[in-house]
Amino acid sequence: MAATQAKVAIVMGSTSDKERIAPCKIYLDHFGIQADEFVLSAHRTPDKTAEFARSAAGEGYQILIGAAGMAAHLAGALAAHSHLPVIGVPLPGSHLNGVEALYSTVQMPKGVPVATVAIGSAGAANAAVLAAQILALNDTEIRDKVIEFKRRGCSL
Repeated sequence: MAATQAKVAIVMGSTSDKERIAPCKIYLDHFGIQADEFVLSAHRTPDKTAEFARSAAGEGYQILIGAAGMAAHLAGALAAHSHLPVIGVPLPGSHLNGVEALYSTVQMPKGVPVATVAIGSAGAANAAVLAAQILALNDTEIRDKVIEFKRRGCSL
């Protein structure tokens, strides 16, 4: 039962995050999942971020991945304005090396969940794998790719 084309939005807080989030796109491509990238900020462009989150489902997105450093409210802002699953990727961006982003991403209030993965590029890859596992629940092609990925020891 292959569903409609799986589609994920990768939202980063700044263009400077592109290199750290790059593994996310590579892994999503491996699983055959369409991924579009956006630069939005919970702090610099809050209205655009909220509007994007509100309209994402209507644009065909099934999962939102929010990657940001420092105060890292991006994933939470996406979750606050969307019913879609949100995966947060905390990124290093200050002298605290991403720990502050981890706390900002994982400490969400009750009822506004953000699935949070590891800090940095490992987290970016894991966000893609988690998105694939979620989408695999209703898509046999993605499921088969996830099973093969796990069988090969989780490497591309």
